[in-house]
Amino acid sequence: QVQLVESGGGLVQPGGSLRLSCAASRSINFYIMGWYRQAPGKQRELAATITSGGTTNYADSVKERFTISRDNAKNTVYLQMNSLKPEDTAVYYCNARLVSDARFVYWGRGAQVTVSS
Repeated sequence: QVQLVESGGGLVQPGGSLRLSCAASRSINFYIMGWYRQAPGKQRELAATITSGGTTNYADSVKERFTISRDNAKNTVYLQMNSLKPEDTAVYYCNARLVSDARFVYWGRGAQVTVSS
């Protein structure tokens, strides 16, 4: 099992930046890591994923603004968010999915990001 703990959320003005971190309790070398988000009254949606080899995938709504990265030595995944918009307001969840068996999926408890003036 993998415990995931997000940090770095908060309140930021439109156009600002935040960096989220997700610390895992064990090695993430064999996991696809991702960030998902859920806005009030909406379903959880994918923001970005990154494979163990560093291949990234982004939702159209965050492309060119968000960057996902990982440090396998530190068992940590990051989400750098720039040019934030009010519609980016959501709870952001870290996700880990075992490459060899997609049944093994883990979630963090989430970090609130609020974009408001």
